[in-house]
Amino acid sequence: MSIAAGMDHDLYPYRGVPGRAAIEWPGGAKVAFAPVVYLEHWPYEATPGGYADPRFRDPYGAFQPDYRGHTWREYGNRIGIFRLFEVLDRFGLTATLAANASAAKRYPVIIDEALRRGWEIAAHGDVADAMVTSEMSADQEADLIALCLASLEGDTGARPKGWIAQDFGESTRSVDLLAKAGIEWIAHWPNDDQPYWMASAPPIVSVPQLSELDDAECLWHRRVPTPRWPGMLEEAISVMAGESGRVAVIGIHPWIFGMPHRIRYLGEGLRRVAEIDGVWSTCVGQIAAHYRSKQAAEGAL
Repeated sequence: MSIAAGMDHDLYPYRGVPGRAAIEWPGGAKVAFAPVVYLEHWPYEATPGGYADPRFRDPYGAFQPDYRGHTWREYGNRIGIFRLFEVLDRFGLTATLAANASAAKRYPVIIDEALRRGWEIAAHGDVADAMVTSEMSADQEADLIALCLASLEGDTGARPKGWIAQDFGESTRSVDLLAKAGIEWIAHWPNDDQPYWMASAPPIVSVPQLSELDDAECLWHRRVPTPRWPGMLEEAISVMAGESGRVAVIGIHPWIFGMPHRIRYLGEGLRRVAEIDGVWSTCVGQIAAHYRSKQAAEGAL
C-alpha cells in the first residue's frame, strides 16, 4: 500500500521545506519577528456551554466560582500588561494584541493604550474559557465569529483582519467560516516556519507561531525555568535567521510574563533578538500583508 504525500485533511496542501523559495522580507531581513500579547477575560463563573482548555480549568469542578483562575488572569490585566507595554516600548516593538471580545469591553484602558502605541488588534474569541470546538454547530460558530468581530469593531474603531483562536481551538469548519467573515489571516497553526495559504474561499494566510516559546506553553505547562527563556528565544531566532525567509511569532501572556519575577527575562530575550542581524520586528498583520502582496506579485494568489 502506497501513501501519497499529503495531509489527512484538505485545509491546506502539504509542502515540505526543500525546494521552497526563501521569502524576501523588507530591508533584506532574514526573519520576521512579531510578539503577540493576549488580552483575555477568564470569568470566575464558568461560561454556560463553554469548553475551557483542560490544562487550565479545574477538571473536577471543585472550585466554583473559579476565583483562582480568574484572579491569576486579572493580575495580568491590572498590573502585568502595563509592565509588558513598558518593556516593548523600550525596544520599539509594535505588538499584536489578541483580544477576547468580552475583555475589550471590560478593559477599555488597555485597548486605548495598545492603539495609542500603534498596536494592531486581532480577534481572540469571546471569553477565555470558551474555545471553539467541533461540538459547536456551524450556526453557533458563525454567530460567535460575527459577535466577536462586530464587538471588537465597536470597541476599537476597526474591524479585525486577523483571528488567533482561543487556546488554538477550532472546528473543521473554522477556516472557511473565518474567510467568509472577512478574516484575512490566522495565527494559531504552529506547523511551519513560513506563512502559507489556507485552502479557504477566499484564501486566507496562516502565519505560524513558535508555540513552544509561548510563555504559557514553555513556562507554565512545561515548567521550563524562566531564566532559560531568553537563551531559547535567541537560539531560535539565530537559527531561523541563518535559514532565511522565516517567521517567528511569540505569544506573551500578561499574567505570566507580567509577573515581577519574570519581566526582566522578557526584556533580556528581546534585547538578545535586537542584537541579531537580519530581524524584521513587526506585527502579525504586516507579515500576512507582505506575504499576500509578494504572492500576488508572483502570480501565486
